[in-house]
Amino acid sequence: MAIRMPKEVVAYLRKIGQEYGKLGGKKSAANMTPAQRKARAKKASEAAARKRTADRLARERAAKRR
Repeated sequence: MAIRMPKEVVAYLRKIGQEYGKLGGKKSAANMTPAQRKARAKKASEAAARKRTADRLARERAAKRR
């Protein structure tokens, strides 16, 4: 059985997440070496390329079915 949090707690946690969640990437990038930043950017770029390719292939498969 799931434990329910009070609405006030959920609202507070949501507010904290909105305020400080955006700082995470900037803070971690500031603490990384240039090589680490490059590795993270390369990994993100490759993931985006895989997603674009998968989307394109799905569109092509859908077009063939019609």
